[in-house]
Amino acid sequence: MSTPSLTRIFKEFFASERTGGLLLMISTAISLVIANSGAGDDYIHFWHAHLDLSFAGLSLDYPAEVWINDGLMAVFFLLVGLEIERELYIGELAEPRQALLPILAAAGGMLVPAAIHYLFNHGLVTQAGFGIPMATDIAFTLGVLALLGDRIPASVKIFLTALAIIDDLGAILVIAAVYTRSISVLYLAISLGIFGLLLILNRLNVKRLVFYLLPGIVMWYCMLRSGIHPTISGVLLAFAIPFRRAVIGHPSERLQHGLHKPVAFFILPLFALANTGIRLSPGWARSLLSENSLGVLTGLVLGKPIGVVLFSLLAIRMGWSSLPADMNRRHVLGLGLLAGIGFTMSIFISNLAFDNPVFVLEGKMAILVASVFASLLGYFFLRKRPAS
Repeated sequence: MSTPSLTRIFKEFFASERTGGLLLMISTAISLVIANSGAGDDYIHFWHAHLDLSFAGLSLDYPAEVWINDGLMAVFFLLVGLEIERELYIGELAEPRQALLPILAAAGGMLVPAAIHYLFNHGLVTQAGFGIPMATDIAFTLGVLALLGDRIPASVKIFLTALAIIDDLGAILVIAAVYTRSISVLYLAISLGIFGLLLILNRLNVKRLVFYLLPGIVMWYCMLRSGIHPTISGVLLAFAIPFRRAVIGHPSERLQHGLHKPVAFFILPLFALANTGIRLSPGWARSLLSENSLGVLTGLVLGKPIGVVLFSLLAIRMGWSSLPADMNRRHVLGLGLLAGIGFTMSIFISNLAFDNPVFVLEGKMAILVASVFASLLGYFFLRKRPAS
């Protein structure tokens, strides 16, 4: 497989995600410091304070944290959906043989960590957290890759991006299938009806984004009331927006371009601030020895590289796919280590998996520790020897 060229949109994506990853690190550090300072109680209370944006008879009175996790993160999922759509049409996933390697690598990177968490928590109330170590954070991983500079060839960055995007798609499917509780058939039917109408607009070649975004907001509200996590509406909206291979400046590309910076510079840092305000009580490190924490830690730090490497080698050995010309198996292991940076999506799933706040905090603490370990392991492993 020849080395793929860096397109303009990928360069833009990588630049924004790289900076976004650094902002995520800074936001997390700030959040942890404030949460464990004298202002910690006020800081945590701030994110739980209600923000009432009800209008026209619609009930929209939720805590600020919910507005971020259910509202602004729908925009993040919209961008993820647009990235998946682009990859399927013209990116790393456009050709079946070319796509198979990152697809199988991502599958291994999801299945093995989930199995590890399940083994630690089988039969316990924390068993529902098996989806937590399945995710890979695109912004954080690309932020670490950026620190390596020219030591890493372009194909490694593209491969990791494709892997993380497939990972996100897997996490989205898990959220929809597993972490959905009671369902309102009426609101779900309205949401899917709106999605169907948007697909018709797509087929009619309607290009103005306003005709997709306004109904998309209504679809988000109905999805919120349906019981299915409303961020799924962001993904559905992404696939309804027209994408044309040979057309420059098509609606999907314009929206993707417009969302890069708001997501990287505002939404994800705000998500980190709202979700990593963890109070470290005396003996907090002992919580990392709970079954849930051990499942998350070992799933991300060990399960991710094991799954990514084993499934990648299987694809190569069976002749189903091959590595890019300037990428070697050492790079695959290094990427597997970096894939253990769960962060955004893992924290997101941790919020959905448990009703008990103790388990949520355990999961978040384990995610933070695992992501730091994975960052350091991946960085020093890939830095040790220049790309050959």
